Order: sequence, then C-alpha cells, then structure tokens
Amino acid sequence: MSMRVLVIGSGGREHAIVHALRRSSGVNAVFAAPGNPGIAHAADCLPVSADDLPGVAEAAADLKVDVTIVGPELPLALGIGDEFARRGLRLFGPRRDAAMLESSKVFAKEFCRRHGIPTAESRCVRTQDEARSAVRELGLPVVFKADGLAAGKGVLIVRDDQDLEGALDVFFVLRRFGDAADRVLVEECLEGDEVSYMVISDGTRVVPMATSHDYKRAHENGEGPNTGGMGAHSPALVIPPGTSRLILDTVVRPTISGMEAEGREYRGVLYVGLMMTADGPKVLEFNCRLGDPETQATFLRLDDNFAKLACDAADGALHTPSLHWRKEAVACVVLAAEGYPGSPRKGDEITGIDEALALSGVTVYHAGTRRDDDGRLITSGGRVLSVCGRGASLNEALDAAYSGVAKIHYDGKWCRSDIGRDTLTKLGAENG
Repeated sequence: MSMRVLVIGSGGREHAIVHALRRSSGVNAVFAAPGNPGIAHAADCLPVSADDLPGVAEAAADLKVDVTIVGPELPLALGIGDEFARRGLRLFGPRRDAAMLESSKVFAKEFCRRHGIPTAESRCVRTQDEARSAVRELGLPVVFKADGLAAGKGVLIVRDDQDLEGALDVFFVLRRFGDAADRVLVEECLEGDEVSYMVISDGTRVVPMATSHDYKRAHENGEGPNTGGMGAHSPALVIPPGTSRLILDTVVRPTISGMEAEGREYRGVLYVGLMMTADGPKVLEFNCRLGDPETQATFLRLDDNFAKLACDAADGALHTPSLHWRKEAVACVVLAAEGYPGSPRKGDEITGIDEALALSGVTVYHAGTRRDDDGRLITSGGRVLSVCGRGASLNEALDAAYSGVAKIHYDGKWCRSDIGRDTLTKLGAENG
C-alpha cells in the first residue's frame, strides 16, 4: 500500500492528524491545506484556504490524493463532501445535509426528538421576548446556544437575572454571533460530568474512539466565557464501567441509523458532547469532525493506521471492530494569546518549543502560529499551541504537559492551570 493523503485545516487538531498519518504504514506523502509552521515539518503545505472548496478539490485531484481528511467544521458545513463526491474524489467527512448535525443546533435538537435520543429540554426562540418566555417556562439556570457555527463560542450559561440580561444583550442587541444567532436555543442546564465521545462511521457501522474530557471554559474551575477548548485529557476517566456501551446503544447508533433513515448517510467522525447526568448520558452537542483539543490528546494514544481507517470509512467499508490504544494517559494544555477568546493579540515572538520537545513525553502541536518576514515564529491566533504530555497515569501526563508549558515563552501567554484537576479530585474521592 502506498498512500497520498491531504489534510484540510491549519490548527492543532490538523497537526495531530498529520502526526498520526506519519505513523501510519504505507503513507508516503502527506499534504496540508493550508497547514501551519508546525505541520510544515511533516507535510507539504499548500497555499489553499480550507473553505476554498473548488481549490481544495482541484489540489486533491492534481496531486492524485487517495483520501482527503477534513479537520474544521466550516468546509463540511459549506458542502466539501458534495464537491468531492461530484468529482469522484474520496473524502473522510459527511456531506452537507449530514453535517447539519453540527451546523444547526436547532436541527440537531429536533433530530434527537424525532429519534428518541436523550438530550436537554429546550425552546427555539428568535426574539428577546420569546427568550424571556422560554426562560420562565424552563426555569433558571438555562443555556443560550446560537443555532449556527460560532467557533465553539456561541454558548452562554444563564444562572441568574443579571446573566439573563447580559445574554439577551449579547445575542439579540449586540448580535455578537451574527447570522448564527438568527435562531437561539434556550436549553435547560444539565448537571454532571461532561465527556467527549467520538466514533468513526461508514454510514452503517461505527467504531468507538478513545474517550476524552475537554475544558471549554476560559478560566479555572470552569468559569469565564466559552472557548474553542483550553485543554483535554484521554482517557476521560469519569465514565463508569459499562457506560460506553450505553452511549453507543442510546445515542450513537440511533444517530447513525436515524441519519440513514432520513436520507442523510453519515460517513466520517461523529463527535458527541455528552453530560453524564444522574439520569444517564444526554447529548449537549454534535460535531461532525474530530474535536479540538480532544484529537491532540487521543491521537497520541492511537496505535492504528488512521489513513486506512479514513479510506475504509469513506468507502462505506469499515470492518474493524475496535481500535488499538496505548495503555497510557495523555494530557493536553492549550496556550492562548492575550485577549482570547475575544480579540486575541497577534505578532508576539514564540520561543522555547525545542526545549519543550526535548523533555520526555512532551509533544507540541501548532495552532495559531506563523512565520514573519524575518523567519521568526510568531502568534497568529487565539489558541497558539497545544502542549501534550504522556505518562503511565494522568498525574504523570499532566506533569509532563505543564513542564513543557513552562519552557515556552511569548508575551501575553496564558493557559488554564487546572486541566485534569477535577478528574484527579473525583478519582481521589472514589478511591479514598
């Protein structure tokens, strides 16, 4: 087997995918569109934007790529799956009508209701008055969610009247999320442990991936605004024994079969954000691609040929009953730029990555980085780097990750210092 693979995207998730492909036997060429300075060490980067669907498809055809793997959600929502299908090109990711599970939270909620998939009670609103009425009906606390894509930030928790006035202002007056918030879900606020559960699907069959636990809030103890993700660890360690099968039986398989029944065959990665409540797992959200930063944590544990898995799923021919994972823990800590998740500062020089990589068990994935005219590595986005640590236990993995964090420097650097702490506290209580 000799394979040529194209990865779409430019973040830490895509760097982790490229890293996994370089460990996959038979892969002799990896391309990225557009990639980043870290990805450039392991792949040929193309000057094509991820949302330039014809440009990406033409590059895949010209380079005789065997499979294209889509990282971010926007190309999927725009219909890159349909563009590739029209040209007879193999793509790992769902078509536009299936990607609506992520591109429209209202569609996803109504889909769950149609197919009996457990999720939070909610109301779809379009105005401030409708939102107030929904809050009165559901009772505080509630969650406001923009219907469309908002880079993982279109969610606000409303715990009291002051929060409510702020949320109404953000969604309906300031219109901070633009057209993505033409419709807004007002949803009951679920309590429990949040878990990321990902599977690979070929339209009929599913293969679970390793569990992970991510941290979306900007600040310690789950406070502050929502972000694209400030860290993660794998395995999740908060899923009780037997719960994985329950998730598959009550959430994942009904989703895949329901999509097929509605003529929206789903091929690619299905990511389910779940709250492990006292009444069992309930769906918080669907993503139609690998999570970020969950991928950075899980893929370092992957002991399978991801290129072949992607091809088999894209062809509707996934026959692998299970995947192989290294028996270790991985922790990922996201380094952010000053101002994130609002208006991140850009242009600060980054140093210390080589020193971090020299540490045992440390891997660094680039996200918001670029080279300036003098060749210096500088910040270019809100989430700058993902620093990952591997270890025999979560404690060891966290020690490695934070040791790597300490070696890296740029003005305005910040991160959460409590990644994994809640899991360690819970494990300690259960064992104590």
